[in-house]
Amino acid sequence: MQYFKLFFILFLCSSVAFISCKEESKKIIKTAPIVFKKDGDLTILKAAKDSILTNIDIEIAETEYETQTGLMYRDSMGENQGMLFVFPDVSMHSFYMKNTKIALDIIYIDENLRIASFQENAKPLDETSLPSIVPVKYVLEVNAGLAEKWRLEIGDIIRYKKK
Repeated sequence: MQYFKLFFILFLCSSVAFISCKEESKKIIKTAPIVFKKDGDLTILKAAKDSILTNIDIEIAETEYETQTGLMYRDSMGENQGMLFVFPDVSMHSFYMKNTKIALDIIYIDENLRIASFQENAKPLDETSLPSIVPVKYVLEVNAGLAEKWRLEIGDIIRYKKK
């Protein structure tokens, strides 16, 4: 009987210790929000009139890591902000919204800095492929709805300069 009590006490102690360790391992790690980093300025011009449609601040993604990460994990972006992806060559590019919390318009731009195609209102966290229709060298991501607000058309022109 004493062995049974001793065994029972040891069992309870080890169970409490096991549960305590398990509870402790479920800590939530909080990270700092990713903030916009202005790398330059971008202007979009109406091709037919050569008139300015808008000017925005841009963050430039050039490295492989920056290109892979893009606007993932961000909670918001200002209306006058965007991310410009600069690729080393002209080719077909496809984007998706994995880990991207904000809806975007994705604007595909050719090597002559003319809008070649765009995908409007890309849904947050959606992993559906959103390809360019033709080979491009640049991609501009802005908040969803801005392509319509600015009345963008194929052939409109962008100009950008780094800070």
